[in-house]
Amino acid sequence: MFCSEPEVLMTDDEFRLIRDLIYTHCGLYFDNDSKYLLEKRLARRLSHHQLPAFRDYYHFLKYDRKRDQELSDIMDILTTNETYFFREAFQLKAFTDEIIPELMNVKAKRGDRTLRIWSAGCSTGEEPYTIAMLLLEMGCIKGWRVEIIGTDISQRVLQQARKAAYGKSSFRSTEEIYIKRYFQEQEGMFKVNDEVRELVTISHLNLFDQNRLALLGKMDVIFCRNVIIYFDQIAKKRVVESFYKSLREGGYLLLGHSESLMNISTAFALKHLKNDMVYHKPECAEFGGFA
Repeated sequence: MFCSEPEVLMTDDEFRLIRDLIYTHCGLYFDNDSKYLLEKRLARRLSHHQLPAFRDYYHFLKYDRKRDQELSDIMDILTTNETYFFREAFQLKAFTDEIIPELMNVKAKRGDRTLRIWSAGCSTGEEPYTIAMLLLEMGCIKGWRVEIIGTDISQRVLQQARKAAYGKSSFRSTEEIYIKRYFQEQEGMFKVNDEVRELVTISHLNLFDQNRLALLGKMDVIFCRNVIIYFDQIAKKRVVESFYKSLREGGYLLLGHSESLMNISTAFALKHLKNDMVYHKPECAEFGGFA
């Protein structure tokens, strides 16, 4: 006879408590239909900490001295980190053919030869390394100080980003020429070469942490693709407002192809480029447009 371990169920009250705590921490929102998902994904944490019920786990998350580490650990469980190199090619073409030439022209006239680009929610790092390869391929950054900053809330994916070694699934949209120029094959994986890695910094960041966000400084371009889809409307407004503050005037915000700022912000101008539509922070922008 086989005896299975009894499953710990999450009550509606426990679901609301844990859901709201996670939301306050990082903006991830789980609606009522997601109770089963949250229950299944967090059940392993009860077992790990030898806690008998989800209410005990809630108190652990709220009051235990290890709560910050636990909140960081469960981000790995609760978020999806699917990505690959050269994702959404039409937007990247707008970046290389239109956005970067315009920014470099404007900044050079001001005597400013810096470029700062933020990949927010960079997951395992394919996006910031793609940006670095594109800039190198353009051949226009000599004499410029270029910083590409990749951030994510999940420590697990950041570890992979720092290793910069990838399997075949990351190359579904990568032309062979990029693999030959910018990767070295090592033990069945492809490692990003030093020339690319030197342009990229990988850091942990919670987009809800206003103090850490302020330390990033001003950016020329922010990529945040397929991240705000996990937030509710209030959290989206909060994060987009942070992006607005982080961008230099004249800077660009690039979202995922299925995302828009409709009903979130009117502070950005929607700019129609030849290759894509992107959000632009106007020159001489006044802060506003956030309800």
